[in-house]
Amino acid sequence: MKHYYFGISMLVTFSFLSSCQQKETTMSLSYPETKKAVVRDTFFEQSVEDPFRWLEDDRSEETADWVRRQNQVTFGYLDRIPYRKDLKERLTKIWDYEKVGTPFVEGRYTYFYKNDGLQNQSVLYRKADDDAEEEIFLDPNTFSEDGTISLAGLSFTKDGSLAAYSISEGGSDWRKIIVIETENKTQIADTIVDVKFSGVSWRKNEGFYYSSYDKPDGSELSAKTDQHKLYYHELGTPQSRDRLIFGGKANEKHRYIGGSVSDDGSFLFISASNTTSGNKLFIQDLRVSDRAIEPILSNEDSDTYPIDNVGNRLIMTTDLGAPNRKVVTATYPNVSPENWTDLIAETENVLSINTGGNYLFAEYMIDALSKAYQYDYNGKLVREVALPGLGSVGGLGGKKDATILYYSFTNYNTPSSRYSYNVETGVSELFWSPDIDFNPDLYISEQVFYTSKDGTNVPMMITYKKGLIKDGKNPTLLYGYGGFNISLTPSFSAANAIWMELGGVYAVPNLRGGGEYGKDWHIAGTQLQKQNVFDDFIAAGEYLIESGYTSSNFLAIRGGSNGGLLVGATMTQRPDLMKVALPAVGVLDMLRYHTFTAGAGWAYDYGTAEDSKEMFEYLKGYSPVHNVKKGVEYPATLVTTGDHDDRVVPAHSFKFAAELQDKQAGALPALIRIETDAGHGAGTPVSKTIDQYTDIFGFTLYNMGFERLPSPRVRNENENNLAQ
Repeated sequence: MKHYYFGISMLVTFSFLSSCQQKETTMSLSYPETKKAVVRDTFFEQSVEDPFRWLEDDRSEETADWVRRQNQVTFGYLDRIPYRKDLKERLTKIWDYEKVGTPFVEGRYTYFYKNDGLQNQSVLYRKADDDAEEEIFLDPNTFSEDGTISLAGLSFTKDGSLAAYSISEGGSDWRKIIVIETENKTQIADTIVDVKFSGVSWRKNEGFYYSSYDKPDGSELSAKTDQHKLYYHELGTPQSRDRLIFGGKANEKHRYIGGSVSDDGSFLFISASNTTSGNKLFIQDLRVSDRAIEPILSNEDSDTYPIDNVGNRLIMTTDLGAPNRKVVTATYPNVSPENWTDLIAETENVLSINTGGNYLFAEYMIDALSKAYQYDYNGKLVREVALPGLGSVGGLGGKKDATILYYSFTNYNTPSSRYSYNVETGVSELFWSPDIDFNPDLYISEQVFYTSKDGTNVPMMITYKKGLIKDGKNPTLLYGYGGFNISLTPSFSAANAIWMELGGVYAVPNLRGGGEYGKDWHIAGTQLQKQNVFDDFIAAGEYLIESGYTSSNFLAIRGGSNGGLLVGATMTQRPDLMKVALPAVGVLDMLRYHTFTAGAGWAYDYGTAEDSKEMFEYLKGYSPVHNVKKGVEYPATLVTTGDHDDRVVPAHSFKFAAELQDKQAGALPALIRIETDAGHGAGTPVSKTIDQYTDIFGFTLYNMGFERLPSPRVRNENENNLAQ
């Protein structure tokens, strides 16, 4: 069964012959003029100036002109980096290998995604059986000439005869839904438009449920969207006749609503919430005509979702009274919490659950690494699933009648491979592995634990080439997130592999605010405890320096979305710690984030400036836009965003870049790179992704002082000397 979680998302090894020369490198810069038109807001009798408020208007020609002028300066700077072309060629070469997704069965076909290497979007193929020839089912590369329209979602009817797929244009979160007959791939109904933050869940072959907001007044890319609604679309009828199922009441607002039909078609489950943590849960018996929607949980004190049902017996996962999650059962109609029975009890490790082959598969995170166990539907342990190694497992699940399931396995130095799993024997076999120019045996990925400011132990994975000389001179990329209960588990990236080939260190700490150690770890990095996240990140940088991996002159920090906030807060609090800062699509104005699109739903993690005087002062105290100080030398900064980002609107990045350019002391650049026809990240064409990494890595290395692309600085184990 599909269930919904609402919240707020690269690649290996070689040797350049160029030397590792390092010195100060600077370019003269003349930033575009950014006018100041001060707007004053009052919070609890305190006035706050916002001189660049006008940049929030994404529909104005004045803002568009500012974007053009900023990109002209930024790309003019990047064009002068002497090895930019070489870096792009290497990234392009290593990206150019076949990638195959995990197979899944729908009707009489087995489907799988495949990219031949440099296709902008992965293509969906299918086969009728093992001996059949594969055929293209959907090719998103044909949706647009430049690859900026992407396949954003796909849902089949139970018999596999119909499919509804959604598309995203220019990276926007707004979607269109198209319905086709799978046998002949012809469209059979009108396109459903103006859909946002939604899956598609079929009710038999008659229609489907989806969610959306009313189109907002003003800009659809930045105006507030605050009232989510669940609709039912009956095939063969116009969208104007779609029936409102849940939401839309004037006195009861929900920012996120999702509907999912049970695998046997008996029940509709509805999740409703106002923030990215905690949900109400409702059920409707579809076997009875016009049956009322009934509550399972009427409050948002937990995250509770359905997994499956056997007749009237429901199986759910919850963190109610179990911060690390557990699996419970209840029998309809007695489904409220007092009627729940534990099926898989909470443990000291965080649980995620999936189904397939009429079994439950419990994946646990143990210090951010995966372990998986197979249970029957009575909660009896069948076996531990033997995984290929230490890393991350994904997608271990499938149809209820399947005997073979498929899953992926990866870590920071192992390219993602696909495995088949026999549910009866417990045997895993390699199904597919990539043919990529990368030898994982030359690299090491180690987990360390370091101490944060308040004494908390925080884990961090550090990956680099074996034999690396730890003398503080290695270019190091410190990547973090730390929020929204999201866990950073090991995964391979071809772009990061290139970074390591160049002698770089790639480090990922599991900061508080994430979900690696359950709800308590998440809460410890939210609202009035958000500073813990920044302290954890700062302590990670200090550990890398003290341990000799790098030094401040060779340290770059990077993060996106909430991770962009992390970078912005860290660089304004500790500008001396790093040489380069790379905030991507960041939440950077903490006093106004909740006034754009669905940003108000992030208040569980952040709080808002209207909550209380204490909260206002706390947010203002770390808000990156409000903490750029005149006369401070900030690290070389490349802010990145997309002009169609309607999740974290680009105005955050625009205002932060304007503040940096206005106040930066010294010669280090403060630039912003604004991708056109791009959003928050999902669906970005491969060509644009390669260009982005070329510029990010080129900017980083150049501002660390490298006039030429570096080579790994490793010690020859036999001769015990430095090899370049």
